[in-house]
Amino acid sequence: MTSPLLALTSEEWENLCDGCGRCCLVKLQDEDSGEIHYTNVACRFLDSGTCRCSDYANRAVVQPDCMVLGPDRLEVLDVMPWTCAYRLAHESRALDRDPAELSVAGRVVSQEYVHDDQLEDHVVDWVGNRDPESHL
Repeated sequence: MTSPLLALTSEEWENLCDGCGRCCLVKLQDEDSGEIHYTNVACRFLDSGTCRCSDYANRAVVQPDCMVLGPDRLEVLDVMPWTCAYRLAHESRALDRDPAELSVAGRVVSQEYVHDDQLEDHVVDWVGNRDPESHL
């Protein structure tokens, strides 16, 4: 399958992001099932007011766990939220919600304030990497 994302210019690629900040949430992976669980803990570089990275240009350097998505790294889409604009375009799906409803602003705590052993206490069900209506 050829992804429609591959036809985008760099400017179109950057403009596709709706700025929800969901991709910047800390994720936990179940060792047995491989299932991804999202937390309400945001990367320390996410500005929770604007839902933008405070060091976007250097994000992969300052945060090695950052999942940098790009035309040459489409496999990252598998763990992106099902509402991600890139994932929607790749899967030829439309989003039937207002992108502002998807914003993590006011719903997250910075990872600066949460110890790794507390992450399980922060798992949330309002973010996911698949459509909850799909029953998959």
